[in-house]
Amino acid sequence: MSTLRVTVEQVTIHEHPDADALELAQVGLYRAVVAKGVYRTGDFALYIPEQAVLPQELVAELGLTGKLAGSAADRVKAIRLRGELSQGIVCRPRALQGRDLARAGAEGTDFAAELGIAKWVPPVPISMGGEAEPAPDLLPWVDIENLKRYPEVFTEGEPVAVTEKVHGTACCLTYRAGDDRVQVTSKGLGAQRLALVEDSKNLYWRAVRAHRTAHVAAELAAELGASRVGVFGEVYGDGVQDLGYGADSRREEPAYAVFDVSVEIDGQVRWLAPEELTEVLDGRLPLVPTLFTGAYDAQRVMELAEGRETLSGRAVHVREGVVVRPLADRYSAVLGGRAIAKVVSGAYLTRKGGTEYE
Repeated sequence: MSTLRVTVEQVTIHEHPDADALELAQVGLYRAVVAKGVYRTGDFALYIPEQAVLPQELVAELGLTGKLAGSAADRVKAIRLRGELSQGIVCRPRALQGRDLARAGAEGTDFAAELGIAKWVPPVPISMGGEAEPAPDLLPWVDIENLKRYPEVFTEGEPVAVTEKVHGTACCLTYRAGDDRVQVTSKGLGAQRLALVEDSKNLYWRAVRAHRTAHVAAELAAELGASRVGVFGEVYGDGVQDLGYGADSRREEPAYAVFDVSVEIDGQVRWLAPEELTEVLDGRLPLVPTLFTGAYDAQRVMELAEGRETLSGRAVHVREGVVVRPLADRYSAVLGGRAIAKVVSGAYLTRKGGTEYE
């Protein structure tokens, strides 16, 4: 899940192709439907992204009572309005009247706390929960930001790998070579430096046991001379999320696919580059599908994010999206961290009955 930031952005206005009273306000590569004539290209306005939870006072002020997602109708979710995908809300709340919006935009001021806007936290099913314990030595996963919000992360022509984003739940394993300690956690708990106490009923522990992930991590530590190895995989299938990829993870062996590995060598933590990851694992663990390797082309990435999934080999439902990373792992000044970004498909965002457990 991306980091929640509620910032002032400069908008570009486009015609709505099928509604005379509506327009499209573009922020980065996102587009949000707005009333016609309220904004002009070059104007500054507040952008509230998807997965933001708004206080009811702000919901009412924006005229959105009963129109947002969630049981309290207060969560921003992608929708289609007259056929056009609308992601996020472009607005100018009263609380920002008299403020220098251009300056706030240039400084990147985050208005989330001031406006009482919070990040939506998905519910945790019983099968994914459990007793947790402190785990300061975990190798943590990182939040992946959306390429539509940060289109400058990659440059055209840069060598990249594009992998399929799998709709499951992230299972994070850390192996420590010194004492053979294995810690397993979810993305949410891992961010709090908490690990799940081993439990045969827990989905994450079931997955790493079934696929011998800890054993493979120990082999990698020995082969690479690493003191710690982090293996990050997606547990998926029926019983995990609404998109099951034709697998049933309620059985003994939950479906599982690795999307990243990090290693600590001589005190330095690094991520294995995409091609290195495939070579090092050498078939010992299943990997998420790679859809493209080559020169970065923003338009092609957007196209790859759509369509049907390839993980099952049978295209059983829509694709969640894609993840993009450079072939040579690097730092991104745009993100202030690792250069990695995602694009989520419009069909996935607007599907009915979707689940977002974490």
